[in-house]
Amino acid sequence: MSLEFSADAQKKIAALCERYAVPGGQGKQPVVMAALHLAQKEHGHLSDDALKLVAKTLALPYAHVYGVATFYTMYRREPAGKTTIRMCTNISCMLRRGYEVLEAFEKTLGIKRGKSTADGQFHLVEEECIAACANAPCAVVGTEYYLDITPDKVPQIIEELRKKPHPESEVV
Repeated sequence: MSLEFSADAQKKIAALCERYAVPGGQGKQPVVMAALHLAQKEHGHLSDDALKLVAKTLALPYAHVYGVATFYTMYRREPAGKTTIRMCTNISCMLRRGYEVLEAFEKTLGIKRGKSTADGQFHLVEEECIAACANAPCAVVGTEYYLDITPDKVPQIIEELRKKPHPESEVV
């Protein structure tokens, strides 16, 4: 099956390519991350076909697009829940019970890190760092940060997220 971008996504990519044009025709390389976000948003995850679509659209080598998509943790290579909870377990969060909070998310959602709930609503990710060390332990959903989390706060956070239509926000 061959994937395509929607007309809206094509317009966004074209505008970004124009905005970040570099002399010598290499203006599409800076757009790869935005195009990957759009592909993930439109197709749910970054399958091989989605990566080929980005490479073709930007006239970039597939290996470059694949390298970017597999380097950054915000890109999903497999289908996942609609709402991704990124729980930090880096040093600051770890020292302030971050792993206990991650276990509370696992228990409350009934899944292990890296998995999605059966209803497809949530995907839980253990994140290396989300740059909120002063308020550790913390998690991020879309662009919303949850700071100073304790294990007993997790059920309330999940309940709040269930009430929101789709907290993932468009990055592009």
